[in-house]
Amino acid sequence: MAATRLIALHINKGKTIAQTLADRTDYSKNEEKTAGGKYISSYECDARTADEQFLLSKRQYEHMTGRRQEHDVIAYQIRQSFKPGEVTPEEANRIGYELGMRFTKGKHAFIVATHTDRAHIHNHIIFNSTALDCTRKFRDFFLSGLALQRVSDRLCLEHGLSVIEPRPYRERKKRTEYPKRPSNRDDLRAIIDAALQRKPKDFEELISFLKEAGCEYKPGKRPSIRCRGQDRFARFSSLGEGYTVDDLKDAIAGKRRERPVGKSQQVHDKKFSLLIDIQAKLNEGKGAGYQRWATLFNLKQMAQVMCFLQENEIDSFDELAARADAAVTQFNGLGDSIKAAEQRMQEIAALKKHIINYSKTREVYVAYRKAGYSKKFLEGHREAITLHKAAKEAFEQLGLKKLPRVKELNAEYARLLEQKRAAYPAYRKARTEMQEYLVAQKVAAVLLEKEKEQAAMEERRKEEQRTDQHR
Repeated sequence: MAATRLIALHINKGKTIAQTLADRTDYSKNEEKTAGGKYISSYECDARTADEQFLLSKRQYEHMTGRRQEHDVIAYQIRQSFKPGEVTPEEANRIGYELGMRFTKGKHAFIVATHTDRAHIHNHIIFNSTALDCTRKFRDFFLSGLALQRVSDRLCLEHGLSVIEPRPYRERKKRTEYPKRPSNRDDLRAIIDAALQRKPKDFEELISFLKEAGCEYKPGKRPSIRCRGQDRFARFSSLGEGYTVDDLKDAIAGKRRERPVGKSQQVHDKKFSLLIDIQAKLNEGKGAGYQRWATLFNLKQMAQVMCFLQENEIDSFDELAARADAAVTQFNGLGDSIKAAEQRMQEIAALKKHIINYSKTREVYVAYRKAGYSKKFLEGHREAITLHKAAKEAFEQLGLKKLPRVKELNAEYARLLEQKRAAYPAYRKARTEMQEYLVAQKVAAVLLEKEKEQAAMEERRKEEQRTDQHR
């Protein structure tokens, strides 16, 4: 599911076009929001200098058309927000790139920055209002936001994501209540719920669990507690029903049901995960309560892995390793095919641009050649001649003796796009299978190592018994 919004960007008051473009693109490319710039992609521009390239195209537009407006739209921004937990940053960035390509029809340069600093992964797509050929501009049309949402919904369906179901106007309700922001007491209640899940044997052990979680306890006539980052203590009696000292003691003794675990403590639905190195955690300062919980957690993970092996009819570690290698090979193969298709699509887009520029500027360049490469003629037609030379250089680098038709390139582009869309479901499935097999392989390796250690210990014990008998 993805919610979209189209925003027109104007010149900010007191700033130039260059400063406004730099502000918007710098915010989108913030390294703290994009995992150090990892989730940034671009089309027909360099993400590092996108603002300068946008500005250069606008100057070329003014020079070619002679048009200039004081209150013009300098760029457009698309915000695309995904449902939490439904998409990875890499996939969100690819979907954002496809959305930019489809909505602009490949006629405008853009950058896609995927932000991961919020619970919901979201894209900032900024595209230049000036077209790539610098002869026209994108104009916001009637119901453009609805058109953008439909394109985004179609992409979500193609990638196996959910979409927002439209509702009749009469059934829509205006939002009048907003979710309450979590308070310090909400945080304390969540920490206490998590500590109760560890099954403390008495109230003192519960307090030790809370201290391990970073809380500070103040005993006395009215016991109080505060967690890390809070300035004031809060009495247990002020936390609400079920959180007084007597209520907590009853919960530990099993005299009442424990309060449900909050959303922050809910575990995501995973098949299994890696085992915890209990000894390393104990060396870090974890207590006996954590050791009991980690031991139980490891036992559950081992049981789930054994069920996984039985479901897939795997009888040996070598067979598991072979299947894991096959899953990795399949995942890498699908990923390489998708990357190859994307690379070829980028090459086609660049080649189309050069072919169009070459055909549009051919007559000017012929006239320039007939004029004996006159400097005066060059000054009057510098832009067209530069585009023509750039196109010829690109053709020479590609080794093209005969230029392909734009119609053929469009057909190849459409075929590659369809191929890429068809590969995505298999790619996601292969990724999930690969992760499951790799985790199962690591857990099984730990189990085998423990079995070998136990066998060695048993062999030493028998050897000691035989030695004692001989004595």
